[in-house]
Amino acid sequence: MQVLHHTTPFQLESNAILPALEIAYQTFGELHPLKNNVVWVCHAFSGNTDPTDWWSGLIGKGRLLDPEHYFIVCANMLGSCYGTTGPASLHPETRQPYRQQFPLVTIRDIVKVYQILQQHLEINRIRLILGGSMGGQQALEWAITDPNLFDQVCVMATNARHSPWAIAFNESQRMAIYADQTLHEDSLNAGRKGLEAARAIAMLSYRHFHSYNATQQDEFDLLDDFRASSYQRYQGYKMWKRFNVFSYLTLSKAMDTHHVGRSRGGLHQALKRITAPTLVVGVQSDLLFPVEEQKFLARHIPNASLEIIQSIYGHDAFLIEYDQLTKYLGNFLREGIKKRSYLNGIVHTGMPGSEPF
Repeated sequence: MQVLHHTTPFQLESNAILPALEIAYQTFGELHPLKNNVVWVCHAFSGNTDPTDWWSGLIGKGRLLDPEHYFIVCANMLGSCYGTTGPASLHPETRQPYRQQFPLVTIRDIVKVYQILQQHLEINRIRLILGGSMGGQQALEWAITDPNLFDQVCVMATNARHSPWAIAFNESQRMAIYADQTLHEDSLNAGRKGLEAARAIAMLSYRHFHSYNATQQDEFDLLDDFRASSYQRYQGYKMWKRFNVFSYLTLSKAMDTHHVGRSRGGLHQALKRITAPTLVVGVQSDLLFPVEEQKFLARHIPNASLEIIQSIYGHDAFLIEYDQLTKYLGNFLREGIKKRSYLNGIVHTGMPGSEPF
């Protein structure tokens, strides 16, 4: 992981100012001399800079997005706890963690941070930007902000505006965290129980009735300590072990701000700004970002296509159903190659080394 130290004050959409920024990122593969092989990955809510880990069936050696062919960039989002400035970071002036004093962050702020990194890396063209869930929100926002930067866009299990339903889920999780009386203690365990409860609530929105039936059904008649109960406790514990409670609050609020039509004349006008061919992927069983939201995107982005993943895993299917993802994204990339070859007057031969297919 590398860290870009940005010493210029950074103004947020709320008008609050961060005195400086640290932007954590990883790159995989080599940038082509023509700089035409960049894939920018936007991670989801609790992700980090290593998509070869959390998207291992899609990104990595021998996978569809292979670093042998692409220069893959993934930055940790503003407000997170995996290297980029966030609530756990030290304030440059006080030398104390921001914690609950960290300001409100929006999806647009996160994209502005990515643009700083893009300029630092001297990238002036991105072959493909992709992201799922909160990562998809970032990809949409960036494709609207700078439409000429991208050759292709792929967004999965995401929306144009965060829905009241999804905001209610986030608020319920924040209520669980704020109910923990230890939240503001100066302790490593501060807010632990609240964070664990919040993650358990979130899991109900990430999965589906059928996925719990398939994976958490008890084999014997029990009166207590059900398998589903222990699963919820385990998921909460895992989140506490790896994530900062104040980053959880910050990023859940950032998701709530997502509205690509804000100050742009509404959703329809904003989505019309996306000029790159766009693949929108939904999940048939997604309770948090239902398919109707992806259908809306596909209807209003000028050059968009829609594919639906069939899965029992709900929203999390965009991190699980690799065969379907590879098929849909692979077809989309191939269509992009054909189109570029046609426009450039090139007959694509499919010779090894010319493209990854």
